[in-house]
Amino acid sequence: MATTSPRNKAPAKQSWYKRNEIAITPWLFLMPAILMFTLYVVFPIFQSFQISLFKWDGLGSLNTHGKYVGLDNYEKLLTRDRSFNTSLWNNLKWLIFYLAAIPAGLCIALFLNQTVRGIRLYKSLFFFPFVISQIVVGLFFTWFYDPQYGLFNGIIGFIGFEPINVLGDPNLATYGIIAAGLWPQTAFCMILYLTGLNSVDPEQIEAARLDGAKGLKMLWFVILPQLRPATFIAFVVTVIGSLRSFDLIAIMTNGGPFGSTRVLSFYMFEKSLSEYGFKMGYGAAIAVILFLIMMVFIGYFLWKTYQDEKTTNR
Repeated sequence: MATTSPRNKAPAKQSWYKRNEIAITPWLFLMPAILMFTLYVVFPIFQSFQISLFKWDGLGSLNTHGKYVGLDNYEKLLTRDRSFNTSLWNNLKWLIFYLAAIPAGLCIALFLNQTVRGIRLYKSLFFFPFVISQIVVGLFFTWFYDPQYGLFNGIIGFIGFEPINVLGDPNLATYGIIAAGLWPQTAFCMILYLTGLNSVDPEQIEAARLDGAKGLKMLWFVILPQLRPATFIAFVVTVIGSLRSFDLIAIMTNGGPFGSTRVLSFYMFEKSLSEYGFKMGYGAAIAVILFLIMMVFIGYFLWKTYQDEKTTNR
């Protein structure tokens, strides 16, 4: 009687998971994060769009206690609300002046990239603002700007200027808060550039030196092109940070004096949750407009990242 050799046996049929294990396994690891992101980020975004179409105080169900008003909240924001215009203009100020953190961070990173005595101490001092809380930064600069005992007026008084109540002047308060925000943001940009400088090709530096390049020419034509990824990330993060500014304003001025330091995020909080608000629909409309502004920069960041990946994989 003939027996079947083990070599002639048909291979066992693999399960669907085994056949697709390599493709499925990464998604299994990502699934918890995707679910959390969908539940706590994506779903609230769409919910904000829905709430912005209602007049609702946040009490009770939206469908039973809310009044559908369509685009009335947006029409009022864009045409009749002077506080919204002030907030939008202040966000533009933040957006413009906050970008100073990028060249400042680059200059500090170039200094800290040198091999000089005590460089570790200098790195620690410049890194310190990045690790402390924004609340601590706000309190520190509130004391710094104090019109009677603050160090700022002590410095300008020593030079010969009269004392200035920075946070009490509607024309100066926003710039004073922006200066406070630049302190930790510059430290963040510095860290990005220090990381980028570690990947600069030393052979290109040496070749440029042999060709006679030095100083600003070396920086502009050799070093900065290699720091383009760090510059791009610093730009996008700084722009988004300027649009999300809230905690420093809440700590240092609470939107004052006379509402002159409001930005969109703080105005949204005032209308939705503060003692003057509980206008959830109106606050949601402000949140939607802020989200759309931020999506312009986030979309550009994602598109640029995708283009770079396509170029690299070719």
